[in-house]
Amino acid sequence: MAYVDGFVVAVPAANKERYRSHAEEAAPLFEEFGVTRMVETWGDDVPEGKLTDFRRAVKAEDDEVVVFSWFEYPSREARTKAVERMMNDPRMKGMGETMPFDGKRMIYGGFTTILDEDDGKDMGYVDGSLLAVPTKNKDAYEAMARKTAAIFKSHGATRVVDCWADDVPDGKITDFKGAVKAEPDEAVVFSWVQWPSKAARDEGWKKVMADPGMQPGALSMPFDGRRMIYGGFQPLVDR
Repeated sequence: MAYVDGFVVAVPAANKERYRSHAEEAAPLFEEFGVTRMVETWGDDVPEGKLTDFRRAVKAEDDEVVVFSWFEYPSREARTKAVERMMNDPRMKGMGETMPFDGKRMIYGGFTTILDEDDGKDMGYVDGSLLAVPTKNKDAYEAMARKTAAIFKSHGATRVVDCWADDVPDGKITDFKGAVKAEPDEAVVFSWVQWPSKAARDEGWKKVMADPGMQPGALSMPFDGRRMIYGGFQPLVDR
């Protein structure tokens, strides 16, 4: 399965088209380095949470929108080579100087894919999430994820992906661990669900929440759901 670099950033709402253009212009370069898929999605239905949420994860200002994005690679080795090339390519410096957002608050990291249920259909809407899972519960989490993925797909989702932290650095201002208040014995999970459209997502969620397999007692959650971050996003770039 693919290796994933996950990103969450805060972008001024006024810079939406600049951000899209910047990403589109950068895509061929990343493809040259070895990225097999690059996705950028724009915050659309991103709720506030009591303990954690996407906006707090990147210290978003009132005039900023959260972007949830990822790169896919065929393997960890391919990602390692790509990052090395990025770090040594002078074109990356120029890109960094023209970013239409505050890169100091971007959170990023590398993840191994533990589940990828894909129908191969086009993406029209994305539910993104971050959570902290005790490392001892990895197998239990994967088992739970497979059950929930089947439920989501039975109600219209076209792809469900769960990725386990592998190379997730500490940041000075923001990072993935801080985003979900991860404890020392916990790993961050970066995941998303793809839908054909926002309407399909809204209708699908109604059915998911009513599904017998999602009711109390039917599903054991091996993590603290109170610290889970989630939200709905509109695709901006999908290469």
